[in-house]
Amino acid sequence: MDQIKILVVDDESRMRKLVSDFLIKKNYAVIEAADGQEAVDIFFDTKDISLIILDVMMPRMDGWQVVREIRNYSKVPIIMLTAKAEERDELQGFNLGVDEYISKPFSPKILVARVDAILRRSNALDTENRIELGGIILDESAHSVKIDGNEIELSFKEFELLAYFMKNQGIALSREKILNNVWNYDYFGDARTIDTHVKKLRAKMGEKGECIKTIWGMGYKFEA
Repeated sequence: MDQIKILVVDDESRMRKLVSDFLIKKNYAVIEAADGQEAVDIFFDTKDISLIILDVMMPRMDGWQVVREIRNYSKVPIIMLTAKAEERDELQGFNLGVDEYISKPFSPKILVARVDAILRRSNALDTENRIELGGIILDESAHSVKIDGNEIELSFKEFELLAYFMKNQGIALSREKILNNVWNYDYFGDARTIDTHVKKLRAKMGEKGECIKTIWGMGYKFEA
């Protein structure tokens, strides 16, 4: 079986080596890039990269611009690394389509665990079923969502969130439970992360966004 390819992008060679060494131990194939422009060139030349680990502050092209360039053509999962821990930076990353956001310094083992979780969800989909509720068809094997016959474009995390809601139709879900199940690890952020994703998901779903009900003071419930 071919190794899964991961692109590691950071202008600090020591950081690239640290991340790469841990990924290689887990039998991932690692490709390194030292700046944003190199990362974009490698991504479009290689084609079969399964995940990107991306620093924000880099020469030639920063991480935000790299995400913009790639998201025009691909939904490949992206984990953003940054020395900044400000909320607005985290929200900017999610708004651009970043799937995970990790502030430096971080535990390489935790990073690898998050990589494992994302790739498990994005690649091990052949045993999942289609879910059809109220004119919404979510197909995990094809990673697609159709509403009244029209396909809508969702980020990786928005797709996972909608899948979790639909699988738990009619059940009141606390923000803590959503974080634990959709993010699949002990997330060190807060509820605003969920609220931001729900807001964007509702907007993309149009009228069907009303299926995601807010339970004030608790969380959300999906009712088709």
